[in-house]
Amino acid sequence: MARHLLVLTALLEAATGLALLAMPSALASLLLGATLDTAGAATIARVAGAALLTIAFICWQAREHGQSRPGRAVVVALLIYNLAVAAVLVHGSLALKLAGIGLWPAVIAHGLLAAWCIAGLLGGRVAA
Repeated sequence: MARHLLVLTALLEAATGLALLAMPSALASLLLGATLDTAGAATIARVAGAALLTIAFICWQAREHGQSRPGRAVVVALLIYNLAVAAVLVHGSLALKLAGIGLWPAVIAHGLLAAWCIAGLLGGRVAA
């Protein structure tokens, strides 16, 4: 059901958002094998952390309404987000030669979450 997808996404994105707000360089190093060398880069990473907290909040609030029209809209938005994140990370690895220990696990996780969104949207419900 949509509730499981939305709760899992809320928890994962909240943790990632908090990590980006608190220690953006450490997360960048783990994920990309690169540091955030400028104050501007760290600031942009923290903005991304705030955005992830917003995604987490939206998912948490929508967890009981996954089959409603607004709930399905959240799942569609998550599909777009997960596909985009996976594509950006793959580009980072292949084109930019970034290689942190967490990069491919993150690609796989976002790919699986995108597949979960698609399965639910095509099936008329978001399966657990």
